[in-house]
Amino acid sequence: MATRSNDAVRSVDATAVMDLLPGRPRLLALGEPTHGEDTLLDLRNELFRQLVEEEGYRTIAIESDCLRGLVVDDHVTSGRGALDEVMEHGFSHEWGAFAGNRELVRWMREYNTGRPASERLRFAGFDGPLEITGAASPRQALTALHACLAAAVDTDLLPCTEETLDRLLGEDGRWTEPAAMRDPSRSVGRSAEADQLRLLADDLVALLDARGPQLIGASSREAWERARLYGRTATGLLRYHHAMADPSPGRMALLLGLRDLIMAENLLAVAERGPALVHAHNTHLQRNRSEMRMGGLPVEWWSAGALVDARLGAEYAFLATAVGTLRHRDVGTPPADTVEGLLYALGRDRCLVGGPGPAGLLGSGRPAPRVSPWFGYIPLDPAHVEKADGIVFVKDVPEGQGVSFGSGRLR
Repeated sequence: MATRSNDAVRSVDATAVMDLLPGRPRLLALGEPTHGEDTLLDLRNELFRQLVEEEGYRTIAIESDCLRGLVVDDHVTSGRGALDEVMEHGFSHEWGAFAGNRELVRWMREYNTGRPASERLRFAGFDGPLEITGAASPRQALTALHACLAAAVDTDLLPCTEETLDRLLGEDGRWTEPAAMRDPSRSVGRSAEADQLRLLADDLVALLDARGPQLIGASSREAWERARLYGRTATGLLRYHHAMADPSPGRMALLLGLRDLIMAENLLAVAERGPALVHAHNTHLQRNRSEMRMGGLPVEWWSAGALVDARLGAEYAFLATAVGTLRHRDVGTPPADTVEGLLYALGRDRCLVGGPGPAGLLGSGRPAPRVSPWFGYIPLDPAHVEKADGIVFVKDVPEGQGVSFGSGRLR
């Protein structure tokens, strides 16, 4: 089996990416096989810079808390907040500590300085307020949604008061109980109060939708879009907490699927306001069903990319990223018969490989799956290659070698 070395192998730049696609997609997603590597974040930054400047993309969305992302968006669009504070409070999963993400925010703010609002670059987190160990209280989203409505509609149209929400929510620690992730009986998600909150959240979202023109007229479209984000987050979190209290064997698959559903809904909302660039793990952005083993058992769910692709079709494009080595993570030279091994044999430090399905990407036949010695890196599944629009390949990922964003180089 041999990897094609003709025009299917390109440099990693905006022109090469667009040449792979039939047109400019509304959502252009770049995946990564592991998180936090400077080299991959630098590559993302430079490629996204080119796509913004040359192709007119106007939002950058990453796998981070959607509510915290509002802090970053306010900073890059208006300069609100010091960069250090924005990096501390505007990201989840400790993403704010990564130099590549700091450079991304710095450049976005610099790009927007002096531009009219219609030309400014926007930022979005598209993950829910979730961590691997649990989920946030729905308080912030619910009370913010209620406040948006209370400022614009008659009081008698509201399904409840803020005091009622506060009483039903109770102490936030009930919602964020760490033991609830593994023990459904410790979750508050199916209590009488949680059930009532789910009904009230649905009523609030329905009122928001029904009064959309009124809210836009009373404030702005941007304020209405933010209220819709609060609504999606409130209902998504309450749905997630409800699933956390599920004692059935399908509980983990349900939770993973609900998280990607939150991601997909946020991405679709981002797409409504114009062309956007997306960055997250390959497993969240691929068109295939995602799978992993938890407690020794296989768990499957549909990824956010698959859900978005079902809605947008050709308006969604996905580039997977594959790597050859991460020697500081004990990931050495890939076996020759794997996807990564075939790409490694090209000898290119960076390349973009694309074509119609697996034949265009990797020649005839199907490569063998690569096994990772480190839990934090997930190799490409050969069965998933066919549904990617292309593969960005990085031959060797060294430890901690970030570069200045905007240098115009992909090293």
